[in-house]
Amino acid sequence: MEGSSHNSYPRSPVPSSASYDSSSVSSTASPRLQGGYERGLMGASPRPVSGHHSGHFSLSSGLGIGQPAFSHPYSSATTSPGPPGMDSVTSTGSSSGTPGVSGSQMSTSNMQAQKRAYRQRRKDPSCDACRERKVKCDATETTSCSECSSRNVKCQFTKETNRRMSSIKQVQDLEKQISQIKRENVQLRSMLTTKEGHMDVDSEGSSQPTLQLPEIGSHPTQRQRPPPAHDLTRARSNIRNFGRGVFKPPAPYRQIGSQAHFVPHRPDLPPKHLADHFLGSYYVSVHIIIPILHWPTFEQEYEAVYKAGSLVGVPPVWTSLFFAVLAVGVLFSTESSIHRPQKGKEYMEMSKMLTDFWNDEFVIDHARAAILTSIFLNEINLKSAAWIWLASSVRIAQDIGLHCETGPWPTIEGEMRRRVWWGIYVWDRHLSLELGRPLVIEDADCDVNLPAAIDDHYIHDAGMMVPNGVSPLTNFILPIIHVVRAVSQLIKTLKSPIISPSTLLTFDSHFSSCMAAFPPSFQLGSNEPLDPRMLAPVCYLMNARIVLHRHNLTTACPVEVRCNAIEQCIRGALDSTNLIARAMAFTTSPNPSTPPFGPTTNAMTCTHIWRCTLFLLFGGHYDAALTCIRASSSVGSFRDVNVACGRNLSFFISALIEKRRAGGRVGSKGYRGERELDEEIMAYVSGDQQASTDNSWIWQGSETGMNIPGVNAGIVSPTLMGGGREEGTVILTDIEARGWGGWERVEYLVGVLARETGAFGNQASASRGGFSGGSSGGKVPDRRSKGSERMSIINII
Repeated sequence: MEGSSHNSYPRSPVPSSASYDSSSVSSTASPRLQGGYERGLMGASPRPVSGHHSGHFSLSSGLGIGQPAFSHPYSSATTSPGPPGMDSVTSTGSSSGTPGVSGSQMSTSNMQAQKRAYRQRRKDPSCDACRERKVKCDATETTSCSECSSRNVKCQFTKETNRRMSSIKQVQDLEKQISQIKRENVQLRSMLTTKEGHMDVDSEGSSQPTLQLPEIGSHPTQRQRPPPAHDLTRARSNIRNFGRGVFKPPAPYRQIGSQAHFVPHRPDLPPKHLADHFLGSYYVSVHIIIPILHWPTFEQEYEAVYKAGSLVGVPPVWTSLFFAVLAVGVLFSTESSIHRPQKGKEYMEMSKMLTDFWNDEFVIDHARAAILTSIFLNEINLKSAAWIWLASSVRIAQDIGLHCETGPWPTIEGEMRRRVWWGIYVWDRHLSLELGRPLVIEDADCDVNLPAAIDDHYIHDAGMMVPNGVSPLTNFILPIIHVVRAVSQLIKTLKSPIISPSTLLTFDSHFSSCMAAFPPSFQLGSNEPLDPRMLAPVCYLMNARIVLHRHNLTTACPVEVRCNAIEQCIRGALDSTNLIARAMAFTTSPNPSTPPFGPTTNAMTCTHIWRCTLFLLFGGHYDAALTCIRASSSVGSFRDVNVACGRNLSFFISALIEKRRAGGRVGSKGYRGERELDEEIMAYVSGDQQASTDNSWIWQGSETGMNIPGVNAGIVSPTLMGGGREEGTVILTDIEARGWGGWERVEYLVGVLARETGAFGNQASASRGGFSGGSSGGKVPDRRSKGSERMSIINII
């Protein structure tokens, strides 16, 4: 029995003298379950509730075996529990067997029998303490006895000789079972939905975690720190001196030494025109998303190095950062003569050689170089390596205190500390959501203010000054931060077996607010062409939407919930295709300075387009799917992951065609008419959801480790400088990278699928007039000229 450590220890969790009966308990605590959910509510027990087992709560009666229903309260002031089968005698002296008969009318023998019965009844049992002290116990149902209260001890009944089977014990057992039933009913109610997809959840609440999504533009809560004391200059000096080797002062107050002991070989500077080109590519593709460099300062240092003509005397950490910037810039270069990604790998190898891995004193450039290494590795499809370098950048940033709002700092240094931290934060959220892995950064550990809404060109040591008539911001770090700050709550939500409609609605509302924070050209209702370099920032948002709704495809969800998840994912894919089509239309501009779509597209955008294509093909939205396929075709082999996505789509369409020929409806808008979902196709359309340990379902019972077929079949683990062709992927072999037929075959297979579906006639008008933008309701006009028009569904067939 649990109770307080002080005066009163209630003997029942709910102090009440109200009557309990089995019918009331059954109706209030145990609602009837419908359909396939008429099974045990005890999550820890596989036994059905209909079976009568001791210790389990029966839904039909509300009581367990060995606990008969009762309807009269027990009060020590009026009656005592008698032996089984014996009625109680009240203070009026009337017998329960002869109601309404006074004591004077009873015979002598009856009176003697009553007295014997009364003497045979046991008194109210004493508590443990009173039994040991052999004193009278006056405990009641709801309060401890006066003896235990005066001694400030717990009034409890635990002796083996105490065989009380009174109403109090039954009330306590019943209340515990009711509490457990309520908790498990909440979990099961989250799985019961109506045909409209709404949860049947009552006022008891939901099993979903409480959402605490940050408001758009709000800063993290600042932690309270101890107030400064009086002059402690001497104490600080002594602690720095005599604490050395024992502990380090907090990061902002450390004395950072030079790396004089680390003297690596300095490579030659790349040709200036190449370096200029790579820096420009980096700026328009990465810096506008994650501005971790103060560009004016970096340019000054860059020009000074080339003016000197050598890297001799330049700090190794800055040189490492410089080559990391060049390596990332190579991947986004629009120059066809650049040998990508090989040239970038060479620069990244130089960056690594200029890094002291045994260093114990870090500066902000170490964090910058580490996060750029992670970005580079992710772009060449070395995702696990990118994950490791992300963790390194986070730990370096935390070691130098970037995660805390400290100061005062000079204007440039203080602002760049915030931008580097938030850049790492954004990348952490992106990789965790993309790879289905835990977060590295906990929100509770971060209280850094948001970056200023101003371009770094206008940040000076004298302050932040923006000329009149000039846009103060040209990067998208703030709108992206608004999106990714919800990722921690999203990942917690993804751990639930099913996401309720109210939770989905909360996230969708938040994402709508995030979308409104982007410039007008990003809005789904706009028909203006969109710079393809602007597609990456908004993909953070569109990808989070699909990952959110895709979770309810799991086999733990009812069919209605899974179908609704498919509809929502298709809607998100259509909205994304709206943006993709506008970005593709931008590249058809006759302006020679217009950037091409392919080289400027990053790996995240490629995988997002792939996810959209899977759902569009599943739902029979062939023209929208072709828009995504043509976008992926433009990227081609610029991104290694894009080749792997094309190979996957070729297989997926072939699987849909096979199912259609077998009489199924998947791969068309008629999939809603299927009586049962095709679990094989559902596994394929879920895509990289099967890469998550928590959210995948196909691997249960599968082979592991050395038992996996082909584990020793000559597969070579990829690495930075090996594992694939120069112009191809490092993950797939040459046969795998070329054997799927290319994007032209993918387009051809879409036409075959449409013909098998018999829906190509209904798609003709949509092919010429654009497609619906899902919830946006916007139309995307077809800006392709007739001479350059690529295959639509009709002319493919």
